[in-house]
Amino acid sequence: MPHYLASCLCGAVALEISGGIDAIIHCHCSRCRKSSGTAYATNGFISRSGLRISQGEDCIRSYEVKAGRLRHFCGICASPLFSSNRDDPERLRLRLGILDSDITERPISHNFVSSRACWDELDAALPRYDGSEPGR
Repeated sequence: MPHYLASCLCGAVALEISGGIDAIIHCHCSRCRKSSGTAYATNGFISRSGLRISQGEDCIRSYEVKAGRLRHFCGICASPLFSSNRDDPERLRLRLGILDSDITERPISHNFVSSRACWDELDAALPRYDGSEPGR
């Protein structure tokens, strides 16, 4: 079973992830662009039971993007950590930029490409969708 380490920019929050990362995507929607400050956010699903906050739980803050959907981030450095969804409580959406470990899983697609930044060139040879990938 894969086991990964992750942390925020300032190091106040440290996470351990076990059980692997599923459905990794590059999301180009405006919300992901704004919350990451980049052309897109790379996210993947993890099991809530596979997340252990090994340091800094008291530093984690949340922002409710819309009803029942929370983005969790470090209250010190503002690094995005993961998102939770009341309608899917068993899974969390991890921001892969916080990983300190190499992973074996790979992205499967670019999503919301019609919303991408005009200066972003899509150079990876991955399927591209105007919304979520089929079956999501």
